[in-house]
Amino acid sequence: MRLRSKIMAMRIVRVDPELKDLIPGFLNNRRQDALTIRAALAQEDMETVQILGHSIRGCAGGYGFNALSELGGILERGAQNRDSEAITNAVDELQAYLEQIEIIYD
Repeated sequence: MRLRSKIMAMRIVRVDPELKDLIPGFLNNRRQDALTIRAALAQEDMETVQILGHSIRGCAGGYGFNALSELGGILERGAQNRDSEAITNAVDELQAYLEQIEIIYD
């Protein structure tokens, strides 16, 4: 399964209602991360991409956003390997996912 298909298949996320107040800020921070990653990539700043990828990978799973966690890992590995194409593809997927995510609080 292609990355986009796999990630988009995970666009419906069930989140604990106790986290409801935190989720909008969390998602806005990930949108900002995507912009920062693009800017860092343009500057060939792989350290920033790696740090943000690692952060996304680590924190997203705690909120139940497994697709974001997976994308964070791809970003982190892409930066470690200095693979600009992998980073570009992953940040494209990240932004598309954030545009289409559906959250169910239950």
